[in-house]
Amino acid sequence: MLVPAALLASVVFALNIGASGTAAAMGSAYGGGAVHRRTALWLVAACALLGAVTGSHRVVRTIAGGIVPPELVSLPVAVVILAAAGITLFLANWFGIPLSTSQVTVGAIIGVGMAYGSLDLRKVGWILAGWAVVPVAAFAVAYALCRWVETPARNLLYRVLERRGRPEASRRALAGVLVGAGAYEAVAAGMNNVGNAIGPLVAAGVLPLGSGVVMGGLAMGAGAVMLGARVLETNGRKITRLSLARGTIVSFTSGSLVILASLFGYPVPLTQATTMAIIGVSSAAHGIGRTWRNGTVRAILSTWAVSPVGSLALAYLMMLRLLGTAA
Repeated sequence: MLVPAALLASVVFALNIGASGTAAAMGSAYGGGAVHRRTALWLVAACALLGAVTGSHRVVRTIAGGIVPPELVSLPVAVVILAAAGITLFLANWFGIPLSTSQVTVGAIIGVGMAYGSLDLRKVGWILAGWAVVPVAAFAVAYALCRWVETPARNLLYRVLERRGRPEASRRALAGVLVGAGAYEAVAAGMNNVGNAIGPLVAAGVLPLGSGVVMGGLAMGAGAVMLGARVLETNGRKITRLSLARGTIVSFTSGSLVILASLFGYPVPLTQATTMAIIGVSSAAHGIGRTWRNGTVRAILSTWAVSPVGSLALAYLMMLRLLGTAA
């Protein structure tokens, strides 16, 4: 009975990952008016699957055995990890908050390790450092690029086309670049996030890595299409209105940081990188003080602060009950 339950938990978690992480990847293009909502969600689904199949293997291995010894991740333990992380993520999706799936998953795994008294503290330290660095880097890079781009030089293509009587061609070209940047970020989402859903099952021997990433990628794509509209609306419209140029900066900044981390096998917060990049361009365009007083921004930051701790505590309590029952 546990194997079907574990597979169901993994699929449900991947669906929520699709809603929270991969849908946010196209938030910039949607907010910038470059793509319709339904088209954005379907494009995210395809690109997330591509990223999962082609580049997620190192992150899967980290989730499967880089934090706690893989021999400790039995089938019941895998269910605990997926349940604790999935419940936390579902609650965030319900309220339309773009939450990091990597943080809730790693938080749950740390909770399991604490219950067993066995953690790779060096690996945990590196992951926590990445969680601190990536969002800050996304904010700083997006802020700097926006300040640099938003000069008279940024309008060179537009001015050239306008003189030739083709100003609309400039907008179409920029819109195409922005949609491409969103697709690039969705690939990054697939590379980094699929491990959160299938890593525990790979560790428990329920799924081989190859078929696991395909299953996880398909479920993530389905989640983006079915459940991603609220998070897309939050990232694309409620933090700040994004121009085509600013949206491109957001997607390329966060996507590049996450792909780089994925190549080294580190699960990092894609959604936080994206959101902090949006906050960075908003701060550059409208002022830091005005942006950080935004009620949506404050709600997102407060949720980020408590969500990994919440999944850690939930997994720890579930493990204590599981170990007590086993004893």
